[in-house]
Amino acid sequence: MIFVNVGFGNLVQVSKIISILNPDSAPIKRLIQESRDAGILLDATCGRRTRSVVVSESDHIILSAIQSETLYARMQGKEANDAEEAE
Repeated sequence: MIFVNVGFGNLVQVSKIISILNPDSAPIKRLIQESRDAGILLDATCGRRTRSVVVSESDHIILSAIQSETLYARMQGKEANDAEEAE
């Protein structure tokens, strides 16, 4: 299993991530509010500003204080390192 750090020691399994979104648009803000109301929102920001929204395979929404581009780079780095170790 490969995990990515979404901030403050919180980890998410990479194979369970469907998408990483920017939280600035109105539809994403509605998605966050609906998830909060439904009880499927996981807030990993530790009180900081939300900079990315991670959608998981289980329909959970994870808020992160790390930029979307940074999370993507971390995911790519993890996969590249694991492929090198397998060889």
